[in-house]
Formats: sequence, structure tokens, C-alpha cells
Amino acid sequence: MQKVVWTSLSVKYCLFLAAIFHFGTATAKEGMWLPPKLKEQEKEMKAQGLQIAIDRIYNEKGTGLNNAIVLFGKGCTGEIISPKGLILTNHHCGYGSAQALSSPEKDYFANGYWAKNHQEELPCKGLTVTFIRRIEDVTDRILTGIDDTLRDAVRDSIIKVRTTAVEAEIAKATGMDANIKPFFKGNQFWVAISETYRDIRFVGFPPNGIGAFGGDVENWMWPRHTGDFSIFRVYAGADNKPADYAPTNKPYDAPQYFNINISGYKEGDFTMVYGFPGTTNQYISSFALKHVYSIADPISIEARTRKLDVWTKYMTGSRDIFIKYTSKRAGVANGWKKWQGEVLGLKLNNATGKKQNYEKNFQKWADAQRTLPYAADLLPGMRAAAEGADKVVYEDQYIKEAVFGIELVQQGAAAERILSVMRLKIDARKMQDTLAKTIAAQEAFYKNYDPSTDRDVFKTLMTLYFNKCSETLPAYYIDAYKAHNQDIAAWADAIYKNSIFATVEQFKSWAATATQTDSARIANDPAFRLYDAVAQNRKQKILPALNTFTTNMRYMERLYMKAQMEKEKNKIFYPDANLTLRLTYGQIKGLDPDGPAKYSYQTTLGDAMALDDPNSEIFKVPAKLKELYNKKDYGRWGVNGTMPLAFIASNHTSGGNSGSPVLNAKGELIGTNFDRAYEGTMSDYYYDPARCRNISVDIRYTLFIIEKFGGAGWLIDEMNILKK
Repeated sequence: MQKVVWTSLSVKYCLFLAAIFHFGTATAKEGMWLPPKLKEQEKEMKAQGLQIAIDRIYNEKGTGLNNAIVLFGKGCTGEIISPKGLILTNHHCGYGSAQALSSPEKDYFANGYWAKNHQEELPCKGLTVTFIRRIEDVTDRILTGIDDTLRDAVRDSIIKVRTTAVEAEIAKATGMDANIKPFFKGNQFWVAISETYRDIRFVGFPPNGIGAFGGDVENWMWPRHTGDFSIFRVYAGADNKPADYAPTNKPYDAPQYFNINISGYKEGDFTMVYGFPGTTNQYISSFALKHVYSIADPISIEARTRKLDVWTKYMTGSRDIFIKYTSKRAGVANGWKKWQGEVLGLKLNNATGKKQNYEKNFQKWADAQRTLPYAADLLPGMRAAAEGADKVVYEDQYIKEAVFGIELVQQGAAAERILSVMRLKIDARKMQDTLAKTIAAQEAFYKNYDPSTDRDVFKTLMTLYFNKCSETLPAYYIDAYKAHNQDIAAWADAIYKNSIFATVEQFKSWAATATQTDSARIANDPAFRLYDAVAQNRKQKILPALNTFTTNMRYMERLYMKAQMEKEKNKIFYPDANLTLRLTYGQIKGLDPDGPAKYSYQTTLGDAMALDDPNSEIFKVPAKLKELYNKKDYGRWGVNGTMPLAFIASNHTSGGNSGSPVLNAKGELIGTNFDRAYEGTMSDYYYDPARCRNISVDIRYTLFIIEKFGGAGWLIDEMNILKK
């Protein structure tokens, strides 16, 4: 097999991608529904196949499945799969924890990790999981007496006072956390009552040859062959409540956990995804949408392509650099690939044109109605605001992706924090203590940083910035460029040689003797000057206009959302995702460009084996997995001599749904969500039932890897596994 380059798409996948634009419409259900509002969906859900009561999915008595779902870390989902607090989530959601625990001697990316008992479960510093115990509508308590057209500055100040009071009241009454968030652009407010556990431990992690199989080539694509899962465990104090890490803590006694069904599924079967989708903007205007697909996404793709090429070169040549950058690279590449599919999907669907047609109808209604006198002016106002902000959106996106995409420039922000401490008028002892803490906070950065790699990133991204924003460059950049004979490579070499932030050795050498009098050294450091020059330029010339645009658009979008709901009173609207608990439902449904095909809705281990390439970092199948495959040693998880691996369905998902449980009609676990199909990623802005698919690891493949590959059958013993 030809060696696969990380940032390339194979001919096979390009041909497949070209073909899928010709298939017909699939049955699917748009929407990310708030659990307390599921009663409004019950009739339709039952008609599509739901076999359990809505109260089993969510209730306020503590017996709903919401108590078996966690917000994993800051932006993923996990599910409890045993009475002892075992968490199943995605491999990529556990990547940061694996990286923190890994070293060249303990390379969990290359070799995986499987605890053999509770004593081998490794504490994950800083990792938390949050259970949502109850969700309540508090709109009346927050918005009563506030006029719709009150400007946001005054409105927000009133809302902040009320929100703080209501949260405190609920927290005191329940003994739990209370977090109020806006919904429908601030037209509704709901409170999530939750508990956050702080002692989370690393239990099982497949090597990259399983958990990241296919890399960038397969990311956001179907078919997929990735065992994207990892295992953690929640630990609690003696009272089963949240507690800081302690060796005496016990595995969490889970009142609710998911039964696991290994009987399989067929196309058309009802499915649900329960989790924490991150951000969507379904009700966006065509004017704001244009910023996404014609400015922000293309610039991000362009800058990240260059950055990823540099990172890949260095990671391929050094295992140490690979370990340092693999988690960062995964995060950068994830958005890079997703935005490409998003742009493609929006264009193929003519999403802007469809929104413009909707807006024409809305305007006719707005001109004729008398209920909301402001409605008729909303679309013209949003159009003028968006078109007037094109230039600043363009410039700011290049600063964020090109300039701030350089790690040494990012360290300029750390230099600014250190400088602010040095300039405080406090006594020397307190100053030294504060300075020491600020400096110590940088250690995590240097653990996963390589100056040679970043120097090359500087050369390529700064060249891009100079070429694309030549008319608005900071004066310092122009002067420094000229001082180095208009040679960005020479400029980069000088910066990385002279900045105290460029290497861990230079930083530690300076930090060892740093005092308050060293503020001039920081102020003149080339890394700080790089950061400060662009930050000040942005603050003075870009952010004022950008903030005015954002403020005006936010105000008009809130009223536009209110008006849309007034116009379509009989429609059941769902709120945009905002990292709150939601349920979406659909069907197992394939993508068949040429009619029935083996990649219709499911892939198998055999399909993955056909892609095996020992010379490829991302398509190299681990030797033990090959052995299991050759022997067909699948245990009770195989089906007729095959090993199911991944499947797709029509559930409406988004970022944050990574790790979400995929459930059958009885609410039993059949898989773990981890991705979307490439051209369906535009579902954050526009949902197309023909193209939007969520991709999941088959739970049988997960269990097979745990038991047969990982030798961790003791974990399976604590799960409740069903065959019917």
C-alpha cells in the first residue's frame, strides 16, 4: 500500500466524497431537545420506535438516564457504564489526560494503557465530570419586567443581578451547583442543577493504532474504522459526594448507569444520542452566515494547513516531539478538517440562498404584522452591520489564526502577566512569592513545546500574515522586518535565539534570579514585543469596530429570534446548542451513493485490516490486533465471523457530543458517538437530512478491544450486558 501522508486524502476517499453528493433524502429528525421538554416530542418519538417512557430518559426524581451522563472535562460527553462509576468516552476526549500521563518511557499513545485493578487507575490532575441532576425553566424569574427592546448593556446588568441571586438561592436549597444559561438568543433562561466530581482516574486507553486509526484522512469522513474510545472512573468521598483526590476515595456508587446491548442493530432502527452539544447557530441570518463560509472558515483552513504541515514534519521525525504535539495537533486538525466539510456542505446545499428565501418571507410578514413593531427593521439592520464589518472580521481572523497560532507569540501573553506582577506596588517578599507562582504556571507549556518546531511555524505563518494583511501590519512588525533585511527567516532565528521565552532553558535561567527590577527585560523581550504590538494594534484598530458589530448583531439576533418564534407559533423550536444537556433522535441510516453497499451504515474490523499499512503512522494496525483478526478470535462480540466496528445514524449532533452514548429504542447503550460525516458538518448552521450523519463506535468493538486486546476483562465483569 502506498504510504499515506497525514494531510492528504486518498483517491478512494475523494471518489467516495464526490459520489455522495448524488444520493436521495434520508429520514432524519433535526433538533437538539432539552430533556424537560421531551414530552412535546413523545408522540413522534414513539412513532419512530421509542419503547420506553419519556420519564425514563429524564425526570427530577433521580431515576432518569440523565444521571448516567456526564460533561467530561470542559467540552466532551461521557456515560456511566457500571455501578462502580466506570466512564466511557472518546479516545480523543481522553487525549489530554493520556498526554499528561505519558512520557517517552511510558508512551500510552504507542502502547495504550489498561489498568489491571483499582490500584493501577491513574489520577488525572484537573479533570472533572459533571452530572446534571435537574433542569428548570427560570425565564419568568430572570426576564419579568424587562422590555424586549431594552439595549443589552442595561438588560445584561439586570439579568446578571437576577441570575446571581437565583443561582445562589437554588444552590443553597439543593446543596448542589446551579448554573443559569440563556437559550433562544437570550429569550429564555434555564438553570442546570449539577454535581461536579473532581477525582477522575485513567483506566483504559487503546493505542493510536486503534483509537486514532485513520488520522486526518478519515477524520470527519465515512466510512470510518476508528476505535475512538477510552475508559475512566469517577471516584468519590466516603459519602459518595464530590471530593478532591485522595488515596482513600472510593469508586463512585452510581445510582444510574447504562445497560449495554450487544444484539446489534439494522438500518432503520430508532436511535438516540444523549449528551452536551457545544455550539450551533441554526437561526443565523444569511448575512452572518456569509462571514462563516467566505471569511472565517477559509482563513482558518489556510493558516492551519500551513501550521499542520510544519508540525507533521517534526512529529514524523521525532517520537519526543510527537508526544509533545499529538494532543495539540489533534485539536488543531479537528477544526481544520471540519471547516472544510462545513464550507463544502453549505455551498452544496445553497444554505445562504435558502436562508435568503426564508428572510424574504419573514420580511413580508414583518411588514404586515403589528405585534412586534421592531421586526420590520431587523433584517435590513443585520445586513448593514454584517457588510460593514467584513474588513475587520477578515483582519481579526488572520491575527487569531496566523499570529496567535505561533506558540511563542502566545507566550507573549504569559510575559504580559509576569510584567503586570512586576509592576505591582507590593512588598518584595509578596512580590517574589507572586512572581514564583506566575512563573511556575508556565511549566506545563514547556512540557509540550519544541522551539525548533515553533520557529518554523513562525516562518510560515508570519509570511502568511504579511502577505494577507500588508496594509494593517503593526509598526513594530514592519520595523523588525526591515531591520532583518526583509527576511522573515532571519527575523525568526533572532527572536528564538534572544527571547527568554523561546526555550525552557532560557526561561528557567532567567526565572531563577528574576526580581521586580527585571520588568524592563520583559518589556523589551522580542516575544513580548511580538505579542504586545499585535495586541495593541488589534485593541486600537480592530476590536472597537468588531465589538460594535458584535454588540449590535447580538441585540438584533435576539429580537430576530423572538420574531421568528412569534411568526411560527405552532412550530416547536429547539434552542441552539450551548454545552447543556440535550437529546437528539433519528435512525440507523447509511450513505449509499450507488445503491446498497458494504459501507452503507456499518464498517467492520476486516475493512480496517484492508487499510493496514506498516509504513504509515496512521494506518498501521497493532500486531496483537492483527493476530486476533487472523484467528477470528472475537469472543462473544463477533457476528458470523466478522467484528462490527463503526456505524452511522441520522442523529443531529455537534461538537461536545464527542463521547455521547448512542442508545437504542429501550435506552440501552449500543455505541459511542465520535464524529460526523464530512459534508454534514454544516449542520451547526444548516441541517440537511440527506447528508447529516453522526458516526459512532460499535459497543461490541469497544468490548472486544477491552477484553481481547487490552486483557481488561475485569472491567467487563462490572457491566450489565444484554443480548436481546
